Amino acid sequence: MLGFQFAPRIPDLKSRRLHSFGKAAAYPSLEPLIAGRINTALIRAHWLEILRVAASIHTGTVAASLILRQLASYPRQNGLAAALREVGRLERTLFTLDWLGDAELRRQTSRELNKGETRNGLARAVFIHRLGEIRDRTYENQQHRASGLNLLVTAIILWNTRYLERAVAALRQTEDVPDQLLAHLSPLGWEHVNLTGDYIWSAERPVTESRDGFHPLRAAPDTARKAA
Repeated sequence: MLGFQFAPRIPDLKSRRLHSFGKAAAYPSLEPLIAGRINTALIRAHWLEILRVAASIHTGTVAASLILRQLASYPRQNGLAAALREVGRLERTLFTLDWLGDAELRRQTSRELNKGETRNGLARAVFIHRLGEIRDRTYENQQHRASGLNLLVTAIILWNTRYLERAVAALRQTEDVPDQLLAHLSPLGWEHVNLTGDYIWSAERPVTESRDGFHPLRAAPDTARKAA
């Protein structure tokens, strides 16, 4: 209803249960996985309210978090909350069936989630001050702290991206590097970045960078090339 599909990695898949429109016996191969039937009458009865909720979120009139808090505060017999729960069962069932039958969906979802986890790992590595805890009391200072962390993480990603581009260009001068292999590169590494220590910039010290602002690339030893 909002124009996008949530594609999470499904943990503990064996305990997940499906919901159907008809009786479970009508789907012999899936019957052990079906936990119940979807109440379509309840969805129809509250369909206009469901559309209003979706339109409010889509236009930004009301924050999704506020709507979820309101629905969570309702008793379970609230009609709109119950209808949305039925819609959720429907969406979850469809996605679970796609997950079981589409290996490419599973691989793509795992790749995207791994990217997010790697980015969070980089942020945790950078955020070492005060044991990685934000202890500022005011919301404004907390926002400043989080923005500073995002700025540092983005700077590292940009630095890695620029040097990966230069490294690929240098390799292509001597050998073939197919474009499909570049999809497996990631600018989220930080093992080569000195995250602790003293940083001194002095006019008396010689400049370590070249005139174009880049460090020279390290040439791979012949033994490493042969091994690769």
